[in-house]
Amino acid sequence: MRAHRGPTLSLRHLLTLLTAIGLLPLAVLGAWSVHLAAEYHQSQQQRALLDLARALSSAVDAELDGTVATLASMARTPALDNGDVRGFYPIARDQALAQPEWLAVTLADADGRMLFRTTAPFGAPPQPIADPASLRQALQLRRPVIGHVARGKGGRPAVPVRYPVSDAAGHAYVLTAVVQPDRIVRVIERQQVPPGSVITVLDSDGTIVARSSGQQDRIGTLPSPTLARLIRLNGPEGVGRTFALEGDALTTAYTRLSRYGWTVAVGAPPAGWAGGPTQGFVWYGAGIALSLALSIGLASVLAQRIVRRIGTLETGFTALGTGADMAVPRSRIREIDAMGAALRAAGAQRALHEEERSRLMDTLAQVLAKREEALEQARQAGRAKDEFLAVLGHELRNPLAPIAGALDLMDLRNDEGSLRERGIMRRQVAHLKHLVDDLLDVARIASGKLRIVTAPVDLAAVARHAVAALPDQPIRLDAPDALWVTGDEHRLTQVLGNLLSNAARFGSTDTHVVLARAGFEAHLVVSDNGVGMDAALAERVFEPFYQAPQPLVRHTGLGLGLAIVRRIIELHGGRVSAHSDGPGRGSRFKIRLPLGTPASSAAPEAVAADTQPLKVLIVDDNEDAAALTAAVLRRLGHDVRTAHTATAALAVQAAWPPDVAILDIGLPDMDGYALAAAMRRAATGPLRLTALTGYGRQAGVAAHSPDDAAAFDLHLTKPATVDDLRRALGAVDTNGSPGLPGTAPA
Repeated sequence: MRAHRGPTLSLRHLLTLLTAIGLLPLAVLGAWSVHLAAEYHQSQQQRALLDLARALSSAVDAELDGTVATLASMARTPALDNGDVRGFYPIARDQALAQPEWLAVTLADADGRMLFRTTAPFGAPPQPIADPASLRQALQLRRPVIGHVARGKGGRPAVPVRYPVSDAAGHAYVLTAVVQPDRIVRVIERQQVPPGSVITVLDSDGTIVARSSGQQDRIGTLPSPTLARLIRLNGPEGVGRTFALEGDALTTAYTRLSRYGWTVAVGAPPAGWAGGPTQGFVWYGAGIALSLALSIGLASVLAQRIVRRIGTLETGFTALGTGADMAVPRSRIREIDAMGAALRAAGAQRALHEEERSRLMDTLAQVLAKREEALEQARQAGRAKDEFLAVLGHELRNPLAPIAGALDLMDLRNDEGSLRERGIMRRQVAHLKHLVDDLLDVARIASGKLRIVTAPVDLAAVARHAVAALPDQPIRLDAPDALWVTGDEHRLTQVLGNLLSNAARFGSTDTHVVLARAGFEAHLVVSDNGVGMDAALAERVFEPFYQAPQPLVRHTGLGLGLAIVRRIIELHGGRVSAHSDGPGRGSRFKIRLPLGTPASSAAPEAVAADTQPLKVLIVDDNEDAAALTAAVLRRLGHDVRTAHTATAALAVQAAWPPDVAILDIGLPDMDGYALAAAMRRAATGPLRLTALTGYGRQAGVAAHSPDDAAAFDLHLTKPATVDDLRRALGAVDTNGSPGLPGTAPA
């Protein structure tokens, strides 16, 4: 190729070129700083990974743009513009030496032949071009092209960055910088991501260019199959679950919106969060200084002065990149002074960004701290609620126990004159107990602690017993002789009782209960002619504490019965629904339960009758409850003594060994479990222990003590009926062991 000698550069033109080169890194830093500030303003945590992937993609593009811009600056060198390849060679060589990440600079002609490579002397035999496809693409498209990552003969990975060039005569060239991906790696390493996170940068061919973990071993290889599949199936951007090459499960966001076709993927453990990297700069002083040294001799003094001034700017740029204090002196040369002013402005802008970043991080830390504080308060409120409900049940049942005991005692005396009053009082006591049970059942439902004990249940018998238990209500029952399901008989009885009670409470004078088999399900329908409800109420009628508006009916409950019905039916694998034709037209509740197998024909064991007087010890710190329970048992013919503390109970046992002891759990000096264990150890003969407590749960489900001797034979909830007390006495084995334990539902 014939060399064309061009005119000598003037100092003014050289200064203009130096200014452009100096301002280019500032422009990249400004663009990156704006992106970094925008990234920290992202407030949606669920988009953090995708935002970080986009930010890293922009950072990678910025890094590639910087290399492309440097090549563009080199392309504007007059030697290359005039087709002087030999004169351009030392400029390219010096530029390659000035860039730490550049391995070499090559120049190829329009035919794809390499004209020179800076790692070899000018005129050396041409070497084969790596990645010729990207070279052809740059020639065809006439725009910058980033080639594929590959390892050279020395084993160092590099990426060809190609920039098409044309000289003044129209000859086409491709200027290539062979760049190591170290700057991309540093961008990744600067990320503040949760432990276990993986950041991967892929070239346009899907090959790993940089990776936050295992960089040296993974570069030039393919990503994990799950990441490749996620990118293949989800278009330009996406988020999904992948597995890292090390086998760790990650939530990965990726973006392929890079101008150069590269892909950035950010993977982090679930609920992870990451920040963005910062950009560093390298100044091109060495190459410019060498160019100035070879300039016109008459301008050498001025050129040396310019180089010294540029050296001060280089120090300022280094300080800006590292965040150190920056001092840029003013210059008499307007262009250099303008560069210094721009550098100072960038430093002030960077300081503002860093200050804003610090404020954002402080705000984020405060928000997270307040969130944790709110969660802890919610947990404490939940525990306080559970404790309150337990104490509430205990405190409500304690006064009910002596009232119910007094009524039982009156019933045993069979006073005809107070029959009506006793009936009223017993109904109200039952109503209060029902309200307490509903309240505690809803608390168990809310905490997920409501449990059922399944067994074959004759639903027809349950329906007949529930209807028979309400002789004062107008109820019609249509049911087969037997219809078996698998469930908890007590809870199913509670369901039907709640529905019948609901019908009576809302004005029904004709309640119709229909039980039938439909395919593989049992259908139980409770219809009434009460006040009815509109469609909006029917949709919310199963919500806890929700009741009909006051103008429709005056309430006598807490609005919990139907909520309990729905949860119990769901635990049985069934469904319940409500329907009404409108206000004043009654309501219909339909329950669907899967059918079960009938129970064995063996008859249940009967409760033992009172065959002989027993010695019974009542231990309760509520003196009224203890006295009335003792009076009922004496009426049944038993010898009864009472104690109001655990110490007194042990003293009574030592002097008067009982056959049966009925213990309260919450005693002032020792809890009932510890007292039971002590009485077991002190017993000289058979001793049956029954727990009678006001707490609304099945006592003894979880052992209070690892000592098996502390187990009760039966657990009852206050207030206990006469039948409950008879079961508490049970049968005492003459061989010295108590009868079989039992449990009364809470």
